[in-house]
Amino acid sequence: MHSAQATPAPDNERYEILDILRGIALIGICVANYPVISLYIFQSPDIVAAMPTAMIDKGWAYFHFAFIDGRFYSLFSLLFGIGFSIMILRLKNSNRNAYGIFYRRLVVLLLFGLAHALLIWEGDILLLYALLGMLLPLFRKVSDKTLLVLFVILVLSPLLFDAAKVISKGSWNLAGPLTSFGIQMDARIGVTDENVGRWIVEHDSYSDVLRWLQNGFAWRWMMLIDGNRLPKVLGLFLLGFYVGRKMIYANLEENRSLLRKVQRFTLILGLPASIAFSYFELDNVRLPNTPGLLDTLFYALSVIPMSLFYASTICLLYLKPGWSGRLRLFAPVGRMALTNYIMQSVIGVLIFWGVGFGVGSLGLIWVILIAVTVYLFQILISRAWLKYFRYGPLEWIWRQLTYGKRLPIRKPPVTIQTVK
Repeated sequence: MHSAQATPAPDNERYEILDILRGIALIGICVANYPVISLYIFQSPDIVAAMPTAMIDKGWAYFHFAFIDGRFYSLFSLLFGIGFSIMILRLKNSNRNAYGIFYRRLVVLLLFGLAHALLIWEGDILLLYALLGMLLPLFRKVSDKTLLVLFVILVLSPLLFDAAKVISKGSWNLAGPLTSFGIQMDARIGVTDENVGRWIVEHDSYSDVLRWLQNGFAWRWMMLIDGNRLPKVLGLFLLGFYVGRKMIYANLEENRSLLRKVQRFTLILGLPASIAFSYFELDNVRLPNTPGLLDTLFYALSVIPMSLFYASTICLLYLKPGWSGRLRLFAPVGRMALTNYIMQSVIGVLIFWGVGFGVGSLGLIWVILIAVTVYLFQILISRAWLKYFRYGPLEWIWRQLTYGKRLPIRKPPVTIQTVK
């Protein structure tokens, strides 16, 4: 069967728990991203200390690094790996051109990521997902045990990379060329250490936004490489690939014992490591200073374990009748994950940047409250939208470009039969 004849999975083949997990991941991503979009993290220590909410903000910063930072993008990455495995398995079982459709889907995702980063907000993750996702078919014949071993190696590999920075006193740095390029680009448009926290607020034309985003694209990829995000995300993709193979998401009841073991182990490992990571992340000691390796160590021991603790806890709660109904509140947001992810950036830019309302940087706690409000708005919009439409608007475009055919977006009208 040719790929053009393939169609996306019907609604009755969706797994609600995956939509719930995506929806919950998105609130954490929104809360993590808005301090960046709002420019709060670019403010000088003096400005931050002078804010009326400074004491509350400091407390939130410790909470952020202990329980939010990295945890929800890790969950999102795991879910992408599961989604990739579901798609490949479904297409292979249908005798379709599975990998042709798979790669076409990723190319479209790559284009979404480029558009997001260069036209809306530079802090995009979709481009990285698309590029690393293209490697997954290379692991299709790898054993389950090998997948898990590779996952552990990739997640711990930043310890080796960052140790090399310490040993070389900072001269070994894969992101060095991007750093130099970013500095040159900043100088070209007049971004300095003194005005970086207000430049995009003071410049209110969209052409200025585009110049800011071009610079930000280089800095974003510098941070992804310097922060060893590539091996960590690939490792999570492989773990998701494993979960997808075992179909744990489809058989939660049968895997209740496994989920409890994962929940206990990751909490015992991740909670103390998270508290330590929060402390060391805020001590202002950075690589290539040797104590900076403690940031890397406790990040590895805390972020992904706590992400798995969140995921396993949500799955166990979902098995309880009283909780399953509450958790369904998040499912519509997760069904429109692509639309909602990009919409969070659009709304944030319009709120904080000069091209919109130009609110600029507020105290951190106010930024978090805005992020939560935006997410609550997305819950309402997603539920309303999915009453009448099969997919979110960007999901609809993504599917059509993937399968090369026009797909109906409106749900058929409900017909009520009367009995005479």
